[in-house]
Amino acid sequence: METTGTIRLGNENFEFPIIEGTEGEKALDIRTLRAKSGHIMFDEGYGNTGSCLSQISFIDGEKGILRHRGYPIEQLAEQSTFLEAAMLVIYGELPKSGCLDAFRNHVRDHASIHTGMHHHFDGFPSKAHPMAILSAMLNSLGAYYPEMSSNDREQDLVHFDETAALLISKVRTIAAMTYRMKQGLPFVFPDRNRRYAENFLHMMFSEPYNTYIDSCGAADALDLFLLLHADHEQNCSTSTVRMVASGGANLFASVSAGVCALWGPSHGGANMAVIQMLEEIHAAGDDGSRFIEDAKNGKAKLMGFGHRVYKNYDPRAKILGKSAEHVLSGIGIDDPLLDIAKHLEQAALEDDYFVKRKLYPNVDFYSGILLKAIGIPVEMFTVMFAIGRMPGWIANWKEIAENPKSRIHRPRQVYTGEPQRDFVKLGDR
Repeated sequence: METTGTIRLGNENFEFPIIEGTEGEKALDIRTLRAKSGHIMFDEGYGNTGSCLSQISFIDGEKGILRHRGYPIEQLAEQSTFLEAAMLVIYGELPKSGCLDAFRNHVRDHASIHTGMHHHFDGFPSKAHPMAILSAMLNSLGAYYPEMSSNDREQDLVHFDETAALLISKVRTIAAMTYRMKQGLPFVFPDRNRRYAENFLHMMFSEPYNTYIDSCGAADALDLFLLLHADHEQNCSTSTVRMVASGGANLFASVSAGVCALWGPSHGGANMAVIQMLEEIHAAGDDGSRFIEDAKNGKAKLMGFGHRVYKNYDPRAKILGKSAEHVLSGIGIDDPLLDIAKHLEQAALEDDYFVKRKLYPNVDFYSGILLKAIGIPVEMFTVMFAIGRMPGWIANWKEIAENPKSRIHRPRQVYTGEPQRDFVKLGDR
């Protein structure tokens, strides 16, 4: 294999080293391009730009492959749990039994939040979006743990293990409290005897003298949902976390920024759009057939299909689709939205229009149906995404913080504004 590549600018050739990843990905290392040539590379949206070297996740979009630390997502979904996968993503290896038990205990012990933070919820109007509340509360957490949020990398890394467990635990508590606050309901304290996802559902839906009981496998389905969202390479929110971390910001501030990035409808809000689309199809008395034709004719937008990275079937969608069916069957609900979803999926897999364009269902397509079946309100969908993505954000912060050669991220631009001009006094304008 060639170890260098050449860029020709005018009459000059500039040689740069080629970097190869462990899965055969190749990149031209142009870090010295500007110094050598005076030029920069323009790549709006960073679709062809490798912003970092990372050991966390690998995606082959053409083949529909997703691996965390080398392990296929299919194997993790079948054999692992969210907390075990979180440890893998954060620390690089599958934990041994004792380490996993210790991590679970740390997560369990950190489930409650300081009573002083309860009053913070009073400051938000009931119509505030849950993602706004989540971001603010996660950042506020750092104020209660100053030793973990010092912005001194050496000190923050000393406390990293505890901070990681604390954030993974408290993010679901804050999410559940946000839901209860918006509903005008009293907060429900975490139950130390419940597992991670089950405890979250308890804090969401239990009432005095009427404890939430999972009789349909909702907790297992939610655990799977969280696992499937644990990390996904350099997406918008993860790149944001790394960007903020590169400036030396602590983990609380960095993941809070990640929540803000995830909030956008083009990123974390896609599963909400799927439910809205399915509800509109159902309200119109359509089984999806008319909508499919409208989508092909450019009259409607098919949500939950296609992906910025995957040019094949999103491997997470296959897994989550089966889980959604299982939960709905356990609840005993014959949800017409699931029937419409199946119809749309079948069309996407068989219709030449979708096949040629590689518009396959992605993870958002079934995650909305699953969350709706569990009882999660639509405006909380992106919050659920954030809970699941927390391990990936933490792991990416750790890569930045532990790298002694890490530099602050500072992209350049191509200026297209006005050239230099002289100031005009107010009376002469």
